[in-house]
Amino acid sequence: MSDSTGSNPVPRGWKRRGPHFTDRIAASSTSQPGGQGDDRGRWPVEPGRYRLVASLACPWAHRSIIVRRLLGLEGAISLGIVDPIQDSRSWRFTLDRDGIDPELGSHFLAEHYLARDPEDDGGVSVPAVVDVPSRLLVTNDYPQITLDLSTEWTAYHRPGAPDLYPEAWRDEIDDVAEKIYLDVNNGVYRAGFADSQEKYDTAFGILFERLDWLSDRLSERRYLVGDHITEADVRLFTTLVRFDAVYHGHFKTNRNKITEDRVLWAYVRDLFQTPGFGDTVNFDHIKHHYYRVHTQLNPSGIVPDGPDLSGWLTPHGRESLGGSPFGDGRAPTAATDLASYHLAPLAVPVDGEPQAARPRG
Repeated sequence: MSDSTGSNPVPRGWKRRGPHFTDRIAASSTSQPGGQGDDRGRWPVEPGRYRLVASLACPWAHRSIIVRRLLGLEGAISLGIVDPIQDSRSWRFTLDRDGIDPELGSHFLAEHYLARDPEDDGGVSVPAVVDVPSRLLVTNDYPQITLDLSTEWTAYHRPGAPDLYPEAWRDEIDDVAEKIYLDVNNGVYRAGFADSQEKYDTAFGILFERLDWLSDRLSERRYLVGDHITEADVRLFTTLVRFDAVYHGHFKTNRNKITEDRVLWAYVRDLFQTPGFGDTVNFDHIKHHYYRVHTQLNPSGIVPDGPDLSGWLTPHGRESLGGSPFGDGRAPTAATDLASYHLAPLAVPVDGEPQAARPRG
């Protein structure tokens, strides 16, 4: 299949906001330990200092959860999980006791956005990295967060961690990831939130042309780039794993399900069964978020019971294509910091409005 999808017109009915806090945590920071960003917005790499705030429902945040786990950074960067149900105050910590994040001491992620910039009105998004001592938001730059986990935190990677962004493959990873972002990650949203038939039709066509291109590419190779998992696979997985449960019906991307594409279904099952991927997926959070938050698309708020999830652990057969998930490394140990998050606390209300977080003590 020719690679012509990227040249097609882009629907204008829906547009993703780019990250508006783009500081980085970088080994090259000239700030002293405990300091904030240097004159180039680089904060020092310090284990135990930062908290990654993410949602198990959000595909953009899910990337950072997967990468953190694959690299074994659980002991260096803590993880806070927000309620999948947003209200007018955006992301809430209502999964935690008393609705308060235990490390940040806040009810709402917005508190840390306001602490960083009280005048900002660019929205509150996940993933977000917060500096625990100052309680300031550091970054919500979701594409860069995962790349920096791979390249700037190497001193704290676990033994046997994979190289998710090998220097020799970066141009190809960047190229493939850009196509995936424009046409698949973003493409499902452009179809789902299209405000005209024409825009929907265009988005729908671009999406499935790219999925066909990916299916063709993956028919003879186990991973998107090289012979092991890379950043490109992480970025594709978070959309594919949500496709049948949400996007196929909720966003009307219904030419076919992923389970009906032999190659892509085997590929995403292969990743799902790889430690660091499937054990970070929570279909309850995913479905409750999309079907209860997007009231313009689902006014009833009814959450579907399906689809059947039993097929995710069936044999995929992709070992025959060669390669190894972790290259010369090995799998991470069992996840421990996601097990306590479930749907039961969703009914716990939190009163009040977000206020700018202040440094503790």
